[in-house]
Amino acid sequence: MSGHGAPSLQGELDGSGVRVAVVAALWHTEVVEGLLAGSLRALEAAGAPAPTVVRVPGTFELPVAAARLAAAGYDAVVALGVVVRGGTPHFEYVCSAATSGLTDVSVRTGVPVGFGVLTCDTDAQALDRAGLPGSREDKGAEAAEAVLGVVAALRAAGAPPLPRP
Repeated sequence: MSGHGAPSLQGELDGSGVRVAVVAALWHTEVVEGLLAGSLRALEAAGAPAPTVVRVPGTFELPVAAARLAAAGYDAVVALGVVVRGGTPHFEYVCSAATSGLTDVSVRTGVPVGFGVLTCDTDAQALDRAGLPGSREDKGAEAAEAVLGVVAALRAAGAPPLPRP
């Protein structure tokens, strides 16, 4: 199982005062709704203020939305989407573009981006990671916890806060 060795940050995070935006794709509705619910649960459990939720058509569109939200002054962005392998190279193109784009947003802006993009071979694998009843993993919650963990680590290291627009 891919979750083997994952850290457990739940209960150790303080999200108070952290402005978070969650950008979620519309493709694979059931899975993305599970990811979004898990992300929102994790943020609430950490005491983060209610996040801004932005919906975009698909996973390919996540980076541009994340970039605009990072530039708008959010302390962190959580990106949620799903790409399921098909019979064409489309899977590789979308996965590569989303991964590179979200990494670029985070590094270029200094705003942590939680990577909640599932890249699965089958719909069943996606459902198993969506945080739905019966799922073995909750990647939406993990992405939110990870981004709050980065915010906390940067604060603890004395990194200066980003200027607000």
